[in-house]
Amino acid sequence: MNPAAFVTGGSRGIGLAISRMLCKNGYDVAVNGVRDESQVQEVLDDLRSTGTQVIYCQGDVGDGAHRKKMVEQLIDSFGRLNVLINNAGVAPKERLDPLQATEESYDRVMNINLRGPYFLTQSIANWMVQQKMADQGYKGTIVNIGSISATIVSANRGEYCISKAGFAMHSKIWAVRLGEFDIPVYEIRPGVIKTDMTSKVQEKYDKLIADGLHVQPRWGYPEDVANAVEAMVDGKFPFSTGDVFMVDGGISIQRL
Repeated sequence: MNPAAFVTGGSRGIGLAISRMLCKNGYDVAVNGVRDESQVQEVLDDLRSTGTQVIYCQGDVGDGAHRKKMVEQLIDSFGRLNVLINNAGVAPKERLDPLQATEESYDRVMNINLRGPYFLTQSIANWMVQQKMADQGYKGTIVNIGSISATIVSANRGEYCISKAGFAMHSKIWAVRLGEFDIPVYEIRPGVIKTDMTSKVQEKYDKLIADGLHVQPRWGYPEDVANAVEAMVDGKFPFSTGDVFMVDGGISIQRL
């Protein structure tokens, strides 16, 4: 029986690269997204071409009823889960100076980026513990896709930075709680990754990268993040629960 994984925001960008990697490595994969299934059919067909089982869990991770429905779908379809990838996230619809930021934008970003994954993890973690108690050979892993914005300030999207800073503590909390069950929890902090989220500011980052923003003078790609996830779910870091793995081209290195 194949191991099973759930990837939130798994139909595009970083999440899709992770979904592809998992399918190629023999995982049955549940892909989450907010779009109607008909709009991601081509993506699902491509993933299924690997020969593994792929299901689509439509829903907003920030909505409690949607989270409940998705977990029920996972249980009904797979009956097991070995890997949770908390990847879904949003940027503010409008980049605003913090002096003009709105509560509506703050609430939306926090709900999807922080509240949603915290309580989704709660549901999945309880299920993982049950699987571990029933079978001591069970292997479970949680990987949280954070951001360099947890520590690097972008003042015109303050709510996003705050959500990612909170998400970093989310990772540590679950690492501590699940340690006794040998279920590791990792955080990956991507830097500037070429996805649809950064497409609107591509020209800005093209110039910054050319001017030395990164130690490695290139954009990051979704596959760079997927490669890091692969090492974690394959058990290459068995004694590193709660740790942060940077995939940022050296942007976070302080330089003179």
